[in-house]
Formats: sequence, C-alpha cells, structure tokens
Amino acid sequence: MQPGLIAAVVNPASANGATLKRWPEIASAFAQEGVHIEHSFTEGPGHATELARQYLQGGYNLIVTVGGDGTANEVVNGFFNGNNPVNGNAAFGYISTGTGGDLGRTIGTPKDPRSAVRKLINSTPRFLDVGRVEYLDSNGKDALRYFINVAGLGLDGETVDRVNRTSKAFGGFVSFLWGTVVSVVLYKNKKMEIIVDGKAVCNEPVTTVVVGNGCYFGGGMFALPHALMDDGLFDIIILHDLSKLNLLVSLPRVYKGTHLSHPRITSLRGKKIEVYSDEQVLLNLDGEQPGRAPAKIELVPGAINLKG
Repeated sequence: MQPGLIAAVVNPASANGATLKRWPEIASAFAQEGVHIEHSFTEGPGHATELARQYLQGGYNLIVTVGGDGTANEVVNGFFNGNNPVNGNAAFGYISTGTGGDLGRTIGTPKDPRSAVRKLINSTPRFLDVGRVEYLDSNGKDALRYFINVAGLGLDGETVDRVNRTSKAFGGFVSFLWGTVVSVVLYKNKKMEIIVDGKAVCNEPVTTVVVGNGCYFGGGMFALPHALMDDGLFDIIILHDLSKLNLLVSLPRVYKGTHLSHPRITSLRGKKIEVYSDEQVLLNLDGEQPGRAPAKIELVPGAINLKG
C-alpha cells in the first residue's frame, strides 16, 4: 500500500459521540504501524458516501470506515456510481466503533482499535460480494443502494427505524433488543409476494424476510449462521406470519443461530430476491432505513475488496 493513499472516513457522532473520543487512539495506532492516514469527519446523513467517493476519485486506494454499520454502508456506496465501480482497484477497511457492530462480527474485526488497525494493515485483501437494491425511498421515488452485510424487509425494517430514532446510549445489544421487543408488540404482519431467482416462494402474510450476505444483524442476532460473504449467493430466511408470542419466545434462538429449524421459517439461497406488497413494508440495509418495498435485491459477486 503506497504511503499517502489511505484515508479514513470517521463518523464522530457514532455510538452517541464515543467515536470522536476514540479517534485519536485509532490515528495513533496507524502511526505506530508506520502508516500515514488522511481523515475526514462526516457531518450528516449521506456525507460518508460523498467523502469516500471523493477520496476514490482522488486516487486513494484504501478507504477505512471508522464508525458503525450505517457509516460502513454509506462508505460502501461511495465505491459505486450507479451500477459502476468508482475505482475497481481500491480496498475497503473497517474499524468498528458503532452501536450494533454486526459487520465487525461477520468479518472478524477485533473490538480493540489497536488490534483492529494491526489486522487491517497486515491482512491480505479479499474480494467480497455485495447486494444491490432497487426500492422506493421515503418520498416514494425510485432509488438504488448497495449493502455489504444484511438487508431485510418487514419487522426488521421497522425495528431499525425505531432504534435509529432513539438513543443508543446503552449499546448495541440493549438498543436493538429493546427495539425488537417494542416492534414485535406493535407490528402487524404484512402480506408480501416474494420471488427468489424468478420463482415465487411466498404470497401471504409475512413477519420479516432477511437477505444475508453476512451472518449477523440486529446488534448480535446470529440470523444467517451459514452465510458466506464470498460464495456468490445470498442466504435468505422468511418468517411466515408468526404470532407476537411465538416471536418473543423464539427470540433467544435467533441470537444463538438455532432458529432455522422453526416450522414457520423458510431458509433458502439465491442471487436475486424481489419483494412486493400493497402495504408499507420498510427496508433495512446494514442498519439503515432508507425506504420501502417494492424492492429488488441482487447479488453482485466479488464487487468490493476488503482489507481487514
């Protein structure tokens, strides 16, 4: 990696402002590894995407996200301009300091910043798949966005929306567990038509459908225990019209990854998932809530180069 061509996109507001306090330690860790790193702080939603794209267009060949899964999602989107990569030779790195930490769990990012920096610098890059999603944004307009870890529609989207509108001062596990329990109590299952690789697999009330490139979501839920990020396939689970009581009773199994044997859960794999509904079905992409169904989710193999 050439000196001077590494940049960090830092979300100072991540983890209720804790990332800003931790940044000097992280910058020092890079310096101790003999690495000069430029950095910019994000100033609001969408800014991380702009910063990452600017760095890539400026010739930087490693963009490091410092923040949570939402910040990582924005940076990943900076690697693409519509359907095209901005710089196919550049790599993506991740230092997890956010609330949920699900991407970090999936790719094995150490929680200790110095260990994370050391692993990032000394690792061999590997190409990962990403997901490309066409959906309706909050204004009802057609939108395109990428994700690297997990997408979901239904209860999943409503939970993320609720968590992101409240304080995360108690950390990822508590924040997402609280958001999930409240959402379960308030949520009404939505009728969805779900098509996987051109085959209709569901047209009935659904609690949620989760599309995994990675394994974890929701602040530590081991939702897709068999998912691999470089195998050219999504792992998909559909929760069919579960009752509120059944959901709450089954929740501990999701954290352990033992829920796939539940009789009301369908588990399958595929490359393209379409979800349609006449109701408002909210979308989750890597812990962000950008819009709603209808959604077309397509796997893009080997689309991003991970270092870390």
